[in-house]
Formats: sequence, structure tokens, C-alpha cells
Amino acid sequence: MESYMIYVGVAIATILLPGPAVMLTLNNAIQRGLLKSLAGILGVSLAILLVATISATSLGVILASSAIAFNIIKIAGAAYLIYLGVKILRSEVANNPIIKAKESSLLRCFIEGFLVSISNPKAVIFFMSIFPQFIDVTQEYAPQFVLLAATFSVLVIVIHTIYAAFASFAKSKLSSKKGNALLNKISGGVFVSFGVGLAASSK
Repeated sequence: MESYMIYVGVAIATILLPGPAVMLTLNNAIQRGLLKSLAGILGVSLAILLVATISATSLGVILASSAIAFNIIKIAGAAYLIYLGVKILRSEVANNPIIKAKESSLLRCFIEGFLVSISNPKAVIFFMSIFPQFIDVTQEYAPQFVLLAATFSVLVIVIHTIYAAFASFAKSKLSSKKGNALLNKISGGVFVSFGVGLAASSK
């Protein structure tokens, strides 16, 4: 139990760190509303759960050991983040709620959250390096893995929801056309930076 609580602390610290998923949650909460940000959060959480599962299989070993497989996913992930950033930078500030609703459905927000998290190959390596530290080799592996993976995924939902709630409170201060335009520039720039950083990074 003591080891598990340490894992929870490590997981919380990791999730709290600003990254593409956190930025997407904040942007969704301010630009699209709390409900749609929650759809994105569920996408992020599902992707994290899938990545954790992959890390426990032979596919995880392949991604961690194969430079070609790693780079393919890395470039794809970087390209998506840059695409998302450019899309936000080029988006016009619309005050028409019908246009906003059409451009950002719950499903679209969910898919964006899923793709942002699933396209980062470093997540596989992270889980492959962190899980063994908290697995008791004298106990059955599967239940421990399920507990660790599910815990991380649930913590993602909780922490991102807190982020989204705070961002939604700040929405009123950014509700003007000028405020939204500034947010688009900041958010888009951050996503492009994350994409470039991921493309330039190594294992």
C-alpha cells in the first residue's frame, strides 16, 4: 500500500505538468465550454489507458526498442500537434453559437483529446519505465497492472476536470473578441511549439 501511494504521488505530479493534453483541456474549457472540455478529457483518459496497456505488451517493447517505429509515431504525433496549433492560430473568433456548435461537437472534442495523447510515443516509454518500479514480482502481475493503469487514467480525469473548472471560471475575462483572439494565438503557438519539440526530441 505504501508503494501504491508513492505511485499515486508520482502520477499526480506527472499529470499536473503542463503538456499538450493539459493545454487542450484549458483551451476547450475556455473556447468550447466545460461539457466539451470533459469530452476531450475522456478522450485523453482513454488514450492514456490504451498507451498503458500497450506498454505492458510486446508491442510496447517494439516501440521502445525500434528506432523506426518510435520515429514514425513521433513524427505523426508532432505533425498532428502542429496541425492543431496552426488550425487554432488560423481560426476566426466567432460569436455565433451555432457556428461554434457545428465546428466543435462532443465527438470531435473526444477524438482530439484521444489523438493528442495517443500520438506521443514517449508515453509508452514512460509507462514501461515507471510500472516495474511499483510491481511486486512475488504477486500476480495482471491485477497490479490493471490497478496502476486504471489509477493513472482516473487521475487524468480528476486533475484535468479541475483544470477545466478553473479555466471555465476565467472564461468571462476572455469572452471578448480581443480576448479570444489572444487566447487563440497563445494556444496555437503552444501546440506548434510542442509539435516542434516532439519532432526534434529523441528517446
